[in-house]
This record gives sequence, structure tokens and C-alpha cells, in this order.
Amino acid sequence: MAERARRVKPSRYISVDIEADGPIPGPYSMLSLGAAVAGTQDADGFTAADPEQQTFYRELRPIGEEFVPEALAVSGLDRERLKAEGAEPAVALAEFAEWVREVSSGAQPVMCGYPAPYDWTFLYWYLIRFTGASPFGHSGCLDMKTLYATKAGLPLRAVAKGTMPRHLLSRRRHTHHALDDAVEQAELLANLMNWPGPDASAPVPD
Repeated sequence: MAERARRVKPSRYISVDIEADGPIPGPYSMLSLGAAVAGTQDADGFTAADPEQQTFYRELRPIGEEFVPEALAVSGLDRERLKAEGAEPAVALAEFAEWVREVSSGAQPVMCGYPAPYDWTFLYWYLIRFTGASPFGHSGCLDMKTLYATKAGLPLRAVAKGTMPRHLLSRRRHTHHALDDAVEQAELLANLMNWPGPDASAPVPD
């Protein structure tokens, strides 16, 4: 098993956060995209990166007129401003794909998020719609919420950041700015990857 792992390319984990104006892509728009290299895993284990060293951020032009006011309010982004100043999605996503390839040289890129499904849904749809391909393939995605639940021995739906040991959490604030949150989540991933799990003698978090 170890020998087989050594023959496989390392995984380059890239923390991604997106802000959008609704629940699904297509009818609604991805308005910003932030990413930060979180680290690399190979047969010898996980090595964390400085998440501020290799980053990507774009604000995008909306692709439609529909939006959910509550979703838009989360990010505080101005749709009218983005209609005039936001990057064209085809350009931004092509730049992002090229950035992923550059920072993943010699490794296989893996998108990671907390939780990943929402961000992955928008990211993958936009990549396929506007570039025709995904540098992550169709399944190169790691959900940090699932990772924690598995290591902690908890049901997935019982997990929230408030249930996690404080030493696993980033000290950065979660601001709902896509790049800020991608960097914060990169630190969370590094802590989770190096965490052996709860002490068997210690109580499991509620």
C-alpha cells in the first residue's frame, strides 16, 4: 500500500471559498472567488503551506438578473457595481484554472472547503460552463466538515465549527470575503490534517 502511494502524484490542497447571490449556479451567479494553497500530501504525510503566499481572488460579473437578497447580503457585494466592474466569468475562470495548474505543478490539485458542497457546486459548474474543463477533474474535492466528523467519530449533521476544539480553528475571522475565508479555511485544513483525533480518554464534543 505504501509503495503504491509513493507512485501516485502528491495531492496539492487548495482552499476555495465563493460568494454567490443564490443557492444554485445558472439561475444565480457566483460573485467572487477566493483560493489559497493549503498544503501538500504525499506518502510521507501532510505538509502545510503558508496560505497567504499563493492566493487567487476575482470578483465576477453576474450572469443573470435573479438573486436572493438574503444570499447577496451575506457577502455585502454590490451587484450593480459588479455588472460594470466585475471580471467576465470566462476570463476569470480561465485565469483561475491556469493559476491552479501553476501552483499544482508536480501534484494533483484538490479543492477543499468548509463545507465544500456549496462552493464546489458553483466552482465546478462555472469551470465547465465557461472553460469546458476542471483542473480538479470531476471529483477532486475534499470536504473539511466530513474530514472532522470522520476523525472525531461524530455524525456529520452534528458537526459545526462551534463543536470543534478551539486549537483546530484558525484565529482569523470568518469575514465572508472570499479570499479571507479561503485563507482561514486553509489553516483549518492544515490543523485537521495534522490532528490525530480526540483523546480516547477525553469526552467527545457535543
